[in-house]
Amino acid sequence: MPTIEQRLSSLGLTLPAPLQLPPGAVLPFPWVRVAGNRALISGHGPTQADGSLAQPLGKVGAAVSLEQAYTAARLTGLAILGSLHRELGRLDRIACWLRVFGMVNSAPGFNRQPAVINGFTDLIVEVFGPGKGAHARSAVGMAELPFDIPVEIEGEVLLHEA
Repeated sequence: MPTIEQRLSSLGLTLPAPLQLPPGAVLPFPWVRVAGNRALISGHGPTQADGSLAQPLGKVGAAVSLEQAYTAARLTGLAILGSLHRELGRLDRIACWLRVFGMVNSAPGFNRQPAVINGFTDLIVEVFGPGKGAHARSAVGMAELPFDIPVEIEGEVLLHEA
């Protein structure tokens, strides 16, 4: 059975470098916190392969289209997988995904948040399969998100013993 890293490669997907924070920004928390057999994932946004913030920035339903936001959620998933890989050493330590909280920087009247966060869910199920990748999920609209990112996602995974 192929590893998760091999599965990513077969799908043509590359994990991005760590987030390059905007000048002056300091984040005094870890991207992933392992506690027992769980890994708690801090909120991530969409990044490019080099770790820079992915474009476009702004509110979904105004500056960012639904399709662009779906892609941003998918890129956020890759950023999360990159952080998990750096913390865990290998993604096969993930027994299953437990829960995901998706936040969408929403313009007034935009109510398609679940369709946006599907970009993340579709990626995780594609990579891990429906048994390990299916997760409980919320998708909500926010008035603002850090650095004007269109999507922020946090979550939790169950781990196999090291």
